[in-house]
Amino acid sequence: MPIELILGGARSGKSRFAENRVKALASQASKPRTRHYVATSEALDDEMVSRIKHHKLQRGEGWKEWECPCDLVSQLDRFDSADVVLIDCLTLWLNNVIYHQGASCSNQSLEQEIERLVVALQQCSAHVILVSNEVGMGVVPMGAVSRLFVDNAGRMNQALARIAQQVVLVAAGLPLTLKPESE
Repeated sequence: MPIELILGGARSGKSRFAENRVKALASQASKPRTRHYVATSEALDDEMVSRIKHHKLQRGEGWKEWECPCDLVSQLDRFDSADVVLIDCLTLWLNNVIYHQGASCSNQSLEQEIERLVVALQQCSAHVILVSNEVGMGVVPMGAVSRLFVDNAGRMNQALARIAQQVVLVAAGLPLTLKPESE
């Protein structure tokens, strides 16, 4: 099934764009499709709890929600062709993987995790919409872990863009199609 990648900066409107895309896809089908929201964030502090609550209110009713901070590969096995799946957000997922790998984290281990995700997405029969931050337009971070994150977020977004049928960059709430969906 199709894979779409929605990129953008913080508070660019990418999540809202992706949510509206899922709603449109789910309602366009001759038989209504199930909308799934796969959340990768972890509510580790009050501010994140507030952000999660805001996103849930913004999304509204009618979603099956899944919390999946790290093991997206196993999660993708749950879905079938009757599903439209939104995964928000892959940069949070990457951050979680780095955090949970701890001192053993390396470019090689992250490349393996990203490749596992790419393969799982290609095997998933659902229509999947991925949200990820575009972090490569800023300054190069000073710290080693921050550089590890930024470098691998860029590599991850490139790998996902290669397999996606459509890639959209959202800035100031406005979508710009980078890779059109093939007809």
